[in-house]
Amino acid sequence: MKKITVFFFLISTFLMKAQIPVLDNYNPIWNTQSNNSSESMPLGGGDIGANVWVEKGDLYFYFSRSGTFDEHNTLLKLGRIKVSLTPNPFQDNNGFNQELVLKDGYITIAQNNTKIKLWVDVFKPVIHLDLESKTPLKMTASYESWRYKNRDSKGKANNANSYKWAPQGEIVTFQDSIAFENNGVKFYHRNREQTVFDVVVKQQKMESVKDQMMNPLANLTFGGFMMGDNLKPDGTYLESYQNTDFKGFRLSSRKPMKKQSLELHLYTNQSSIKEWNSGLKNQVSNYKKQSKKAEKKTQIWWNDFWNRSFIYTQKNHSTAKDSVYQIGQNYQLFRYMLGCNAYGKYPTKFNGGLFTVDPVFTNPDLNFTPDFRNWGGGTMTAQNQRLVYFPMVKSGDFDMMKSQIDYYLSLQKNAELRSQVYWKHGGAAFTEQLENFGLPNPAEYEWKRPADYDPGMEFNAWLEYEWDTVFEFCQMMLQQKEYANENIEKYNSFIISCLRFFDEHYNFLAKQRGRKALDGNGHLILYPGSGAETYKMAYNANSTISALTVISEKLLNLSEKELSKEEIDYLKGFQTRIPPLNYRVIDNNKTLAPAKSWERINNTEVPQLYSVYPWGIHGIGKPDLQTAINTWKYDTDAIKFRSHVGWKQDNIFAARSGLTNEAAKYNLLKMANSERRFPAFWGPGFDWVPDHNWGGSGMIGMQEMLLQEANGKIYLFPAWPVAWNVHFKLHATHNTTVEAELVNGELKVLQVIPEERKKDIINLLNKSVEDKINLN
Repeated sequence: MKKITVFFFLISTFLMKAQIPVLDNYNPIWNTQSNNSSESMPLGGGDIGANVWVEKGDLYFYFSRSGTFDEHNTLLKLGRIKVSLTPNPFQDNNGFNQELVLKDGYITIAQNNTKIKLWVDVFKPVIHLDLESKTPLKMTASYESWRYKNRDSKGKANNANSYKWAPQGEIVTFQDSIAFENNGVKFYHRNREQTVFDVVVKQQKMESVKDQMMNPLANLTFGGFMMGDNLKPDGTYLESYQNTDFKGFRLSSRKPMKKQSLELHLYTNQSSIKEWNSGLKNQVSNYKKQSKKAEKKTQIWWNDFWNRSFIYTQKNHSTAKDSVYQIGQNYQLFRYMLGCNAYGKYPTKFNGGLFTVDPVFTNPDLNFTPDFRNWGGGTMTAQNQRLVYFPMVKSGDFDMMKSQIDYYLSLQKNAELRSQVYWKHGGAAFTEQLENFGLPNPAEYEWKRPADYDPGMEFNAWLEYEWDTVFEFCQMMLQQKEYANENIEKYNSFIISCLRFFDEHYNFLAKQRGRKALDGNGHLILYPGSGAETYKMAYNANSTISALTVISEKLLNLSEKELSKEEIDYLKGFQTRIPPLNYRVIDNNKTLAPAKSWERINNTEVPQLYSVYPWGIHGIGKPDLQTAINTWKYDTDAIKFRSHVGWKQDNIFAARSGLTNEAAKYNLLKMANSERRFPAFWGPGFDWVPDHNWGGSGMIGMQEMLLQEANGKIYLFPAWPVAWNVHFKLHATHNTTVEAELVNGELKVLQVIPEERKKDIINLLNKSVEDKINLN
């Protein structure tokens, strides 16, 4: 009888555990071929992304790399590969299988005793294709390029570059150099001498300091080499795909074989052509010595990536639009996409990352080349980019955040030069829409400007006076130490420079208007300002006040030992000049105000809740949570603007405020399957496909439902429904990880590392909103 009892206990335990999947359950598996590139599957690693699909019996993939900006700052794809096999094992869908193996970071395609494996080396820029078959096959691998000739860029096609709707003269996407060489295909794009950098420096009257400015486009050359041991050149061809003509360069098998491989070596450098060619040649020859270990090292990297963080949710109603299973699946899939640009020189772009395809599949009216994406290639849009990188904090992906925060660090000099040239004061002046050389986007800056308009200003109704978004990246810099105890000394002067800009510039503006630089309470007069892109001509915007308050406080707390006495004294003095937050009463309820006053509303953001997220002044375990909840409930703009689409943050605001039902609703909507074959290819939303700030904000929302911190306490399940089974591992401050498993309303596993932080855990599962309000 005792044995039977134990047996049933084990069985019931297994069934209970089986409700929560493991990573392998989330692998996308397709049993039919794709109709076109929009039904592709992402693959990547290091700083490379590829879109893989099988169409009409042939394998295709687009491939991209971080930092491949042309003369006009278009983020160019490096090309498309087509692989054909003879006899063809992929003639139909009978037995077809395509799978993304998340754990090890590769894609397999199998049918009729033939298997293709595609993977990208995380540590070296090399794409691999390995073919195995039970019978010898002939393989033809073709490099296909639509940039085999110059192409005029007209009308909306320029939305892919920095000129957008305001090109200055004719814009030409210049042809690449492509040729057979040493039984392979070499391809590259080299920027011409004149680039958009030169045009923008002149437009924005920065020529006096041009020789001091960092220029990322000068002498930039990028491309690569396609090769295979059993391959030789087999001619060229001209065809078209989705109405874009291209030229193909074929490599074919010397003889049919059971095992064959293809390698694409990618290389980017700001150098002479001679140096670029030499660098590529050395990379190819040196790689042969280490290629055998490369695949194993890459698999270990992906294994470690998945082990350090995850959120697995119950497998039920898996086909429903609002499935709890889907949000867990799509959390992993989007995190995988972020991992594909772990080590890029440039951050993952919010408007498609490395995974855009032919634009007609996003908008049939945009019949342009595969290089197209809306909102530019080398243009950084801070409010969007922050949502791509903030989820990496709680997922512990601090190594992946360096691309984003070091990008800003590289622009410090150029941003400081703006302040000196225009206003003769200190500090780094950053704008919301920013080129990769630190100046405002030229179209947003506006060409048709009043002659006497301040040359340091964008003549733009949405972007004017929006300078505070840089602080969210300062926050990420500080979080490297706060969470991972990394040395962040190199960021201290950058953060102080950003604070100094606000201090000195608003002194400068006040003195232009009158005798006094500060208000009657000794505070800065933050006017004109901006509450995101929404509340314009704002006076003391809450989003700016929150940023200045939190960043100055955290910098002093985290870095005091690395700061000089002069820097400490300056920061403490600056803190006394920060104005207080603004509140207002709506229907007899105290709420957060967007600003002290504003003149108009331009967009649909909700910066009145930015003190909740990202700044964490209000929230669970913090003072005055009720005011934040009142703002959610009663602020008419917050209600009117509410949505789950794109960069909308309502799912995050609700989670941070402990509103479980609302957080569940908006995170289910946010992280539901996309309308495309790959579930995490969301969008376009307000941007493009795949919409990375859509996925990033979804990840943040789920993390905040599961884990929050305040005043040394770690709050577990602060906005997670008790009925949702989940197994998660997330990161907290002070090098802490929290792993918990919730099954049928019971906490089955709780592991906290280091162990001594377990005493800081407070379980809020099933707690009412009133209980959460009374925590402080």
